[in-house]
Amino acid sequence: MKLSRPIAAAGLIAAAILTAPAAAQMQPLSEPVIAHPDPESLFTSSDPELHRNKQAALHVVRELLQCNQWDRADEWLTERYIQHNPFAASGLDNVVNYFVNVAGREPTPTCDTLETPIVAVQAEGDFVTVLFVRELPIPGDPDGKTYTTTWFDSWRFVDGKADEHWDPAVLPPVADDPAE
Repeated sequence: MKLSRPIAAAGLIAAAILTAPAAAQMQPLSEPVIAHPDPESLFTSSDPELHRNKQAALHVVRELLQCNQWDRADEWLTERYIQHNPFAASGLDNVVNYFVNVAGREPTPTCDTLETPIVAVQAEGDFVTVLFVRELPIPGDPDGKTYTTTWFDSWRFVDGKADEHWDPAVLPPVADDPAE
């Protein structure tokens, strides 16, 4: 079956539109992500086991991720800490090494309040997931405008310490070799 030129042209245009990279849009269409006004209140539960795990997650977020007090990591992470983020190897020492030596995080001397913008905290069984506000630059925006999206960290706890971790981190794409 041979298509008429207008139909074939319309098909090609539709295919080009549907397959155009999302990068061509480069403007967020979503609503802004808003942090909870009292994030520490999200780390509580009337269930004693969930409360213990949520409190441990609070310490991981506040002392380790926010304030970079990685010398205290053994208080909140197990020795075998299984890592599913592609940038850090499993094991307590490896995770500490990543944040201190690779990422170059410097500790904040005092760390009394949670300042990290958090949307929600969910807990079920041994798992706690924390949803964060993530603000990023709009690609190619000459005025430096930003948009918000979400990030999450999820942990499985054993005896009040994080034993396994997941987040949506991915390895960056390999740049095209300009020599080719």
